[in-house]
Amino acid sequence: MKELLLIFVPFVGAALAAVWPSERTRPWLLPSFAAVHTGLVFWMLVNPPTVAPAAWFGFDPLARAVLPAVSLLFLACAVYGVSYLRIRSERPNRVFVAALLAILGLLSAGHQARHLGLLWIATEAVTLAAVPLLHFNSTPRAFEATWKYLLIGGTGIALSLLGSFCLGYASLRGGGSGDLTFTALMAQGAALSRPWVLIAWVLLLVGYGTKMGLAPMHTWKPDAYGEAPGIVGAILAGGVTTVAFTAILRVRAVVDAAGASEVAGRTLLVVGLFSMLVAALLLLATRDFKRMLAYSSVEHMGILVIAAALGRAGVWAALFHVWSNSLTKGALFLSAGNIRRAAGGRTIDEVSGMTAVTPQSAAIFVTGMFAVTACPPFGPFFSELRVLRAAVETGHGVAAGMFLAGLLFVFFGLTRLVFAIVDGRPRVSASKTGESRVRETAGVILPPLILLGFSLWLGLATPSVLRDAWTAAVEQLFPSP
Repeated sequence: MKELLLIFVPFVGAALAAVWPSERTRPWLLPSFAAVHTGLVFWMLVNPPTVAPAAWFGFDPLARAVLPAVSLLFLACAVYGVSYLRIRSERPNRVFVAALLAILGLLSAGHQARHLGLLWIATEAVTLAAVPLLHFNSTPRAFEATWKYLLIGGTGIALSLLGSFCLGYASLRGGGSGDLTFTALMAQGAALSRPWVLIAWVLLLVGYGTKMGLAPMHTWKPDAYGEAPGIVGAILAGGVTTVAFTAILRVRAVVDAAGASEVAGRTLLVVGLFSMLVAALLLLATRDFKRMLAYSSVEHMGILVIAAALGRAGVWAALFHVWSNSLTKGALFLSAGNIRRAAGGRTIDEVSGMTAVTPQSAAIFVTGMFAVTACPPFGPFFSELRVLRAAVETGHGVAAGMFLAGLLFVFFGLTRLVFAIVDGRPRVSASKTGESRVRETAGVILPPLILLGFSLWLGLATPSVLRDAWTAAVEQLFPSP
């Protein structure tokens, strides 16, 4: 029962935010309820509850391995949100605060969903709850990005629903009852109808891959991340995409049990490498530093599915990378939001010299760039090194070479843009805007700085409790015969 608190507590906060009378004090609901959620989830990380095999919801090993990272990221964003909404006092924040807290509850539901239908419902609800956050700025481009997000995301969700039906039919064709709990589907195993399992796998991979932003289903990301506030981009990139990835891991375990693991592995590897290639090419061409973060997210989603294709060691590395990428990307998005507000622009044609205008945010942004491109000793270096090691150990030498090449080109693309923004002489419009609109207060500097600190800690001294949680999740997804 206590795992349901991870869902109900944020929902209570969302309901309270909807009726809270004061625009000035309402943002404080974000860190208050986020802190309770983080305390609960880390308590259950250390003392995992027992989950009944047939339960539809539960804090099972996979949820335990991933959900604490999402909660920690959300807490940092919630603290940042208090100062951000104070800066944006011209905009009403009732819907913004309520939607953010609702998303936290829905992400908790999605990560703990052990039934394919409930997983779909939670993911669809997250899509809808994010809509008011995307057009918070109420610009024409923000509305356009929101519609693109709804159109493409809705298509992906429709395909995943169809895939869920196909997987249920595979159970019926194999003599099962059509039970869509992952435990029942894995227990049925080879009895599942193989053709229908493969059809379901393709549909579910495309559907949830759209939610992750894998290429070529990534086209909503540049617009959504480019137009949304930095706090929203951080939660989308480090939280919302994660629930779609865990959905793919759960479905892949069913496909493995049905005897089609080789097909699943190959498709994941191809899609992952293609996503890295597309992201690298786009990063080499873009001039917009917020779109840069979207393309970087496409790359890291590719890394996750590449790792998922490499068996037990690869999935362990993927869970490690979920943590390292979420924390580091959160720092990048929050610091990029500071720079965007100060500069009054977001392309290298409009922005330069931000080291002089926002020195602390610029320093965090540059450090985050090095961290996210796998420079030691930050977490992404060690998680990506484990992905590379898993590829070599499983005999995927060509894929390992392509993986390294992708990382190199991504590094070139990111450094080209980041240094163009922070170096040079500040443009007049940027410095004036920065002086009038942005002060680098502790509220907007400490959250991304703390996230970077966690990324560093994760790389230098990964806690044993996290290692044990990732190992338990791998055992759940790859049960011993």
